[in-house]
Amino acid sequence: MNARERLIRSLVRDVPDFPKPGIVFKDITPVVGSAAGLRAAVAELAARCRGRRPTKIVGVESRGFIFGAALADRLGVGFVPVRKPGKLPWKTRRERYALEYGTDAVEVHRDAVGPGDRVIVVDDLLATGGTAAATVRLVRRCGARVLEAAFVIELAFLRGRRRLRGVPVHSLVRYD
Repeated sequence: MNARERLIRSLVRDVPDFPKPGIVFKDITPVVGSAAGLRAAVAELAARCRGRRPTKIVGVESRGFIFGAALADRLGVGFVPVRKPGKLPWKTRRERYALEYGTDAVEVHRDAVGPGDRVIVVDDLLATGGTAAATVRLVRRCGARVLEAAFVIELAFLRGRRRLRGVPVHSLVRYD
């Protein structure tokens, strides 16, 4: 673990019993609230992603917007938001996915990514992988190539990587 990764890990705050009893929420608010923490996270993501030569960074609502937009700026490429249904103002494509109880969905503008685009999907946290896997399917349905899925935090014990088979996964901080 390098110095930037140690800094990021030191800034992640554990919030017990949120959003419900028994859950320990990994809060990235102190990471983005620290100039050094935010800079370290974006620099680490950029160091990994730069060599892949993406044309777009896709950020997953909502905390993925923070890191994704900063990463896109750092790499000099476009940023594409993937949002919950009904949040985007233009024509969209939708991908549904299963939750523990019920379903949810993500959407992207139809013209945001397409054939020829090389995409990195970015979010703050990889847990069970459902939202990330749905985002990957959605981006592929638009004709773009997914180069990687990148996360600031990975809760490895929830095995979200299994839902992203065939997509390289990179996380800055892992909790086993």
